[in-house]
Amino acid sequence: MEFLTGTGLAVAAGLNAYIPLLILGLAGRFLDFVTLPAAWSWLENEWVLGIIAVLLVIEIVADKIPVVDSINDWVQTIVRPVSGGIAFGTGSSSATAVVTDPASFFESGSWIPIAIGIVLALGTHLAKMAARPVLNAITVGAAAPVVSTAEDVGSVTLSLFALLIPILVVVALAALIIGLVAVFRRRTAKRPTP
Repeated sequence: MEFLTGTGLAVAAGLNAYIPLLILGLAGRFLDFVTLPAAWSWLENEWVLGIIAVLLVIEIVADKIPVVDSINDWVQTIVRPVSGGIAFGTGSSSATAVVTDPASFFESGSWIPIAIGIVLALGTHLAKMAARPVLNAITVGAAAPVVSTAEDVGSVTLSLFALLIPILVVVALAALIIGLVAVFRRRTAKRPTP
């Protein structure tokens, strides 16, 4: 179950870097059944939560504006994978540790959950980053706010599923993959053959 929690949070971070971090921080701070690992307890700090909330608002606004959303995606190429690593490391309750000795960090294997989260978030982010300019070009920018809102809702949903009912992460990811395949097939079927 911890792997599903981490996976859901990391994929959610690939859609929006700040939603899973904010949900994790708020859950750790206000819900008795969520206890963040000691190394990640800083996510519960009110200053950190405030900064994440401000960054979330900026992200939500920037992601709804055509062209600005593509620029934002380039900027987020670093942020979303890092967020995914933090989210997976936190959500999987892994034995991640504060790095005081880099050699012990790699020897202990505590980097593995963080690396998995980075890869999951980066893959999700790259797919989003590739699709956005195409959707903006096809719809003359009309798709930007709609797709961005769907991504935000997906990120919130995945984050909540990951924390509350991790098995639903599998269902949500399967539905996402089926939806993407259906859209891809519909697009390729409409293309005229030369």
